[in-house]
Amino acid sequence: MTLEHQLIKKTFYETFVGANEKDPVRVLGEAFLAGHKEGTDDISAIRFAQGEVYFHNKDYEAAIFKWENIHNDLEPWAKKNIADCYYELGQLSTAEEIYKSIDTESSVLRSEVALQLFSLYVDQGSLEKADQVIKKAVSLNPDYPNVTDIARAFFEKHKDWKSAIELAVNEAIRTESYHWFDILKTYAERGLTNIFEPHYFSKCLVVLYGVDQTRFEQMVQVLWKGYKNEDSYFSWLREFNHLFLNLDANRGQSWKELSALYQETYFELIDGTYLMKELAEIIPNLLTNWLKIADYSHALFASAAVLAWSEKFPSSIRPEVVNDAENLIFHSRNETDGLEYSLALFDSIVKWAEEQHVDPGHRFRWIIRELVDFQTHHLLVAGTSGNGKSAFINSVLGENILTAPTSSVIVFKGDEETEIRKISDEELTTFSSFHEFQEAVDRRLNKGSDNAIIEFSLPSPILQENRLALIDTPGFSGRNGMEGEALKYLHFADSLLFVLDANDPFTEKEEEILMQIRKYAPNLPIHFLLNKIDEIYDEQEAARMIDDTRSRVWAYFPQAKVFAYSSHVRSRKQQSDLAEFLKNVSRQIAEDDRIEKLLIFIRKLIMHLLDKRAEMENSLAESIKWNEEMVAKLSGAIHQLTDLKKEKARIITRTFHKVLEEIRSDLSENIPKILRDCSDMIQEDSDFRKIHLELNDEMNRRVHAYINDKVLPEFYRSLQEWIVTANDELDHCQSFLDEMSDGFNAMYGEERLKLKCDFKVLDDWCRDADRMTSGVQLEKVNIFLRRTPYQILLKSAGMLFGAFQQNNEMLYNKYKQLVENQDYLDVTESIMNKLLLQFELFEKSLERDISIFFRNPFDVLNQMVEETKKEIREKEEELEKMRANPQNYRDPLTLFEVKLRQYEWITISARGVLRV
Repeated sequence: MTLEHQLIKKTFYETFVGANEKDPVRVLGEAFLAGHKEGTDDISAIRFAQGEVYFHNKDYEAAIFKWENIHNDLEPWAKKNIADCYYELGQLSTAEEIYKSIDTESSVLRSEVALQLFSLYVDQGSLEKADQVIKKAVSLNPDYPNVTDIARAFFEKHKDWKSAIELAVNEAIRTESYHWFDILKTYAERGLTNIFEPHYFSKCLVVLYGVDQTRFEQMVQVLWKGYKNEDSYFSWLREFNHLFLNLDANRGQSWKELSALYQETYFELIDGTYLMKELAEIIPNLLTNWLKIADYSHALFASAAVLAWSEKFPSSIRPEVVNDAENLIFHSRNETDGLEYSLALFDSIVKWAEEQHVDPGHRFRWIIRELVDFQTHHLLVAGTSGNGKSAFINSVLGENILTAPTSSVIVFKGDEETEIRKISDEELTTFSSFHEFQEAVDRRLNKGSDNAIIEFSLPSPILQENRLALIDTPGFSGRNGMEGEALKYLHFADSLLFVLDANDPFTEKEEEILMQIRKYAPNLPIHFLLNKIDEIYDEQEAARMIDDTRSRVWAYFPQAKVFAYSSHVRSRKQQSDLAEFLKNVSRQIAEDDRIEKLLIFIRKLIMHLLDKRAEMENSLAESIKWNEEMVAKLSGAIHQLTDLKKEKARIITRTFHKVLEEIRSDLSENIPKILRDCSDMIQEDSDFRKIHLELNDEMNRRVHAYINDKVLPEFYRSLQEWIVTANDELDHCQSFLDEMSDGFNAMYGEERLKLKCDFKVLDDWCRDADRMTSGVQLEKVNIFLRRTPYQILLKSAGMLFGAFQQNNEMLYNKYKQLVENQDYLDVTESIMNKLLLQFELFEKSLERDISIFFRNPFDVLNQMVEETKKEIREKEEELEKMRANPQNYRDPLTLFEVKLRQYEWITISARGVLRV
């Protein structure tokens, strides 16, 4: 046993007494006494040994006493032992102080002191100090027995995963031990390693690669999956792929799990979620690494992915990697379900488009659905204009359906019931009648094409028996050549039947068109129908012409079938040849061909969505401009309406005021006259003591009678005439607003504006006119009882002299003179004010009433202005967003295109022909 081990275990005393000594205290006491007497140098060693014996017997005070007097090389160990005693005695502060005071060059002693301090701090609950001291112990001597295990247990117990992972990484790198790599892997599986940036594990992975590649692959997997849903995922991909790029991994080793992980990651990255700027520096290294380790089950995808990416982004992948991919793709086992992948790609594009609020269109959905129907053969019937293509189709269908040159693509399908549908990008429309169908396809009525397909399902035995769909397109002409609808749907067809005119078959123009077709769709089988054979009367000439046409056709299309046909004269042989042709051709549906067609239309869909983006931007810009013009027009309409309201208020108020002034003039003229005429009631025999009272009553009565019997009826008639005039003016306003509504609605293309005025105002005016002129009860006016000096004098005279008959003549003359000569202006004004007060108030309310009349049109126009301005703001924000971040739309489509090209490469490899 080494000295250090004895010192650790406190068994140094066995050096003096032996391991089997029964009474080491006695033996050491005797040795100490002998040494003391002899004065030997070993007495300190004996004293140290005595301290150990006392310690083991829990006589800590005696042990401390012995160790305090050690002054040789054992002094540091003695101090450590003294601290141990205080630790055992529970005097932790004293023990800590002594432990920390020990100064020694012995790494073993330093480790032992550190471990003791660690235990002490744990007992004290000073976890921070315990953490510091155990980390120091590990860094001081990681090979010291159990120190790393103790540290790991402490970190795990207190869930200090950062420290635990650091310990595992450092020890794995230092020791290259499977044990520590496996511990680190366990942490990664629990998702604990994500707290570190990915580069932290690079050195550890490099070391593990050199130690055990199987464990390396497993470690990479768990780290990869751990970072997958974290913000640092792309950092991991960059870091690891840069690291792996410099390792000597290759396909000769087994990397099945990592290869699968590369494939899964690659497809996730290009699913349209990320932008190109995020992927540009990641994908090339990822693909390079994938290709160099791809096992046989992933080699096809890896090589196709490299080729697709390098085509879209030249120079992003090293040429030697691209060459490796080109060699590998044609030597890889192709067990890919191309149909499943193609449909999944189509669905993902459609889903993405819908999330972008862009409708991919019914037409593409319909085309894809038809292409996955492997039971139905699509036969495209084509030919130049005038060759009798429509007549042939009619004869096959047994109905005269095509009666004029068509502007649309029509797909005839066999079904139990007749149904005609129009499939466009925007909508699905079912025609309710055959006439409606004819109008929709007549080229003379439809000059432009809207990309629509007409699906014509009908009970047709020949189509149903052969599981056949006939595709009719507008005929080729010298004007449009190959630019018509036929070109767009060549890839929809499984085969093509080209109709020739027997009178002039296989012309130079037809040969040119057919060469373009073969160039555009090189794998499309092409057959020929020699139509109008009945127009050649000489049978020998007909036979010669058929043979000559076959020879010319076979020079270009050696696999083509050529047969003669007449749409007007049917023969048994002709029907037999046609039946045999349709039967044979309908069997020719190759799944690889259909998959290739699916990919072609998926590419068309991507281009369609790119065009849609440009259309959306242009549409938004045009909509903003149009709405701005509409705001200007609506604002102009509001100004017009304001002017109209002011004008009508002025006219209606002025005409009412004129009526009022006429009544006022009449009252001003007639009331004084009526009052003066009241003098006729004054007689010489009148009782002049109360004549003034009688005069006052009579005057009020006559004025009231005049007002109620003459003025108000006349006023009523005048108001009715005024209301008729006002009604005409307001009717004119409504007519003007109706025209304005029609104009705006014509611009909107829908009934959005209804500028209806409130004619209830007229009803209110009628009621008010009737109410105000139905009779009034004016308060009695003090006409003749006023306290004017003359009236007071005269009334006093009447009271004084009225009792004497001889004075009546004098009073009569005076009263007569007074009544007849008064001007009554103030009385008249008072009566008029009381009578006309309500009419004046009515006049003042006219402007408010006219505002009420126009209130709804103003509200509607102002609301339209606000709604339009809001729409402008929203569309400006949308357009700005689209223009500011075009990559948000274009990048996903670019990635879909890369994925599509990858599938195209896989399809090419299946054919075994290099075709870019």
